Amino acid sequence: METNGTERKKNGLEGDLDLQFLLQGGDLLKVRSPSWKKTRYFKLQEDCKTIWHESKKTFRTNQTFTVDDISAVRIGRQSEGLRKYTEEQVEGRCFSIMFKGRRKNLDLIASSEEEAKQWVSSLEKLISKLNNLSCQKKTEHWILSCLRKSDKNKDGKLSQSEVKNFFRLINIEIDDDYADMLFKKCDKSNSGYLTGEEIEHLYELLTHREEIDVIYGEYAKTTGFMSPENLMDFLMKEQREKLTLTDANKIIEKYEPDENVKQKKLLSKDGFLRYMHQPEALILNSDHKELHQDMSQPLNHYFISSSHNTYLMEDQLKGPSSTEAYVRALLKGCRCVELDCWDGSDDEPVIYHGYTLTSKILFKDAIKAIKEYAFKTSDFPVILSLENHCSVEQQQVMAHHMSSILGSALVTSPLGEGMPTEFPSPEELKGKFLVKGKRLNKLEATFASEAAAADDTDVTEEDESNDEDEQKEEEKSKKKKLKLAKELSDMVIYCKSVHFHGFDDARTNQSFYEMSSFKEGKAVGLAEESANAYIRHNVDKLSRIYPAGSRTDSSNYNPVPLWNAGCQIVALNFQTNCTDMDVNQGRFLVNGKSGYILKPAYMRDTATDFDPITLTRGNWLKHKTLHIMIISAQQLPKVNKKKSSIVDPLVKVEVFGVPADVAEKETSPVENNGFNPSWNENFQFDVYVPDLALLRFLVEDYDSTSDNEFVGQFTLPFNSLKMGYRHVPLLGKNGDRLPSAGLFVHVMVLDAE
Repeated sequence: METNGTERKKNGLEGDLDLQFLLQGGDLLKVRSPSWKKTRYFKLQEDCKTIWHESKKTFRTNQTFTVDDISAVRIGRQSEGLRKYTEEQVEGRCFSIMFKGRRKNLDLIASSEEEAKQWVSSLEKLISKLNNLSCQKKTEHWILSCLRKSDKNKDGKLSQSEVKNFFRLINIEIDDDYADMLFKKCDKSNSGYLTGEEIEHLYELLTHREEIDVIYGEYAKTTGFMSPENLMDFLMKEQREKLTLTDANKIIEKYEPDENVKQKKLLSKDGFLRYMHQPEALILNSDHKELHQDMSQPLNHYFISSSHNTYLMEDQLKGPSSTEAYVRALLKGCRCVELDCWDGSDDEPVIYHGYTLTSKILFKDAIKAIKEYAFKTSDFPVILSLENHCSVEQQQVMAHHMSSILGSALVTSPLGEGMPTEFPSPEELKGKFLVKGKRLNKLEATFASEAAAADDTDVTEEDESNDEDEQKEEEKSKKKKLKLAKELSDMVIYCKSVHFHGFDDARTNQSFYEMSSFKEGKAVGLAEESANAYIRHNVDKLSRIYPAGSRTDSSNYNPVPLWNAGCQIVALNFQTNCTDMDVNQGRFLVNGKSGYILKPAYMRDTATDFDPITLTRGNWLKHKTLHIMIISAQQLPKVNKKKSSIVDPLVKVEVFGVPADVAEKETSPVENNGFNPSWNENFQFDVYVPDLALLRFLVEDYDSTSDNEFVGQFTLPFNSLKMGYRHVPLLGKNGDRLPSAGLFVHVMVLDAE
């Protein structure tokens, strides 16, 4: 690295003659034995803390030691070696460098007494200067040592690939586009390399976060550093964390990159920034990420992550069907998948979207894929929702495939002894598959005499592939009769499909395991007009909601109003990227991504008065005021891959929940800055039913002439928010984390007056 004036200025060594002498260096005679005395060139390197000397051995790399390693420098023949191997007359020209630890002394002879004195006094001065350096400077040395490690060919210059290596060493995730942009910005000489001050400039650009400087400065009260007490003060006051001094010490131990600072039990600004980016310091409460809810309640007391037309990769008119679509949904934590089954050739049932051009997959291949991936993300039960259009013969094949492929994991009889009165829990059903479909008789019949077993071999199948409103009237009157295979019917235990004839009818005639599927329009109507009746219905039964058949593009609907009405299986098109899927992912982000979220207590009580629309008094009303400051963003991805396009980002904050809580606010756009835009805008929201609320941060690229473009988003349950200064990770369109992008916000939740 070329001359490094700023480095010396910081060390208070600028213009120092002793330093100039060491930087220039010179030849010294190195003494090892009476016969081994060789000339070697010694000099101080640009970092002002490493001394280099050449080695003449072919395979020996040139050797260095740091000034920190020196315990003392002594003039004269004071070492054992010099006394033994040199004559008295060279006394004045001799000096020794003694090292800490086990390293052997370095015995040297200068060409004159003056020169020997100069070496000794210059080294002593440098040692004392470096010992008095503040820890901040030492952090800068840590950065410089990382730079040296990155400089693979040791030419004092960093190429573009060496710079990327450097970012990795200092633990900064950086997007390639931004890395290139910063490199060009610093490469003032256009040489394709960075040297000396250009490298410093790069580091400053990279780590300069004014907002972090301010926060850090406020609490770094110990010689410009954070002591464990300072850190604890910050964590309790700002972050509202209940932590002990031991916890603060652990954080320093874990995240302080500079060993010297760490030994003093202090936290540098680099260490602070590293900690602030760790999962435990992000906006999502890390305790909630783990499985933390009671999983021993009946199955219908949970919201269940559910997919519609799971077999489709794209839209439902002509998109491809694929077993890969099941794999993707299951890996996202989906716990209810749909199989549209039709007669196929060679007596093998197939899955596809009936009466359309979507491609087909074999039923048995889908079941194999489901078995393989069902429990990779979550251990909790998977519901196989069958939409059955097959002949009796091919239904028997379906039953055969399910029992032979799924084996004992398939629930084919009620758990425990005798006729059940309620659902088993997710805990009891771990690793199990439940079949949802038609059944020839009531479950009770299997416990009665055999004679009463089969009531009827005809059942009506509601057909979800066509929108009823579009069906001709005469078709409506001829409800399709379907012959049902006993083998398949017997596999339906806890999820028997039945038609819905109103809440009163359901109360008197429906058993707990008999469930209805509601088309989105019908369900939304019920959720608006008779929300409390819907909630009570769902206290002891399951409800499944599916998108209208008119959504041929496989678009989705907002699941929130249906969750508010206690519906458990709110099925969405997992293959479609949209706000509704973001919200679904946010709802199921917590509780160990198990795909099951326990409903609040007032939605599990048969006598509940809760109504999300009218919001009468009750223990669901926990009025909170949410204060959010959108401070800044880091490394937002480009929306258009065009090199010239830079985003003009703005941030929207959206609240989803009961109607009274739904709200949205947005910042103004920042022009042409995706690297480190800052807003410092404050928003306030009233949240009345926090248990059902979700918060979504959406970053868009502002466009004055057309719709803004999506940049990234993050959605999480309101009750899982952490307070204080928080980084918000951002997810891309498909729900995957954008590696280096994020928002920085301040969150405060207060009880409303």
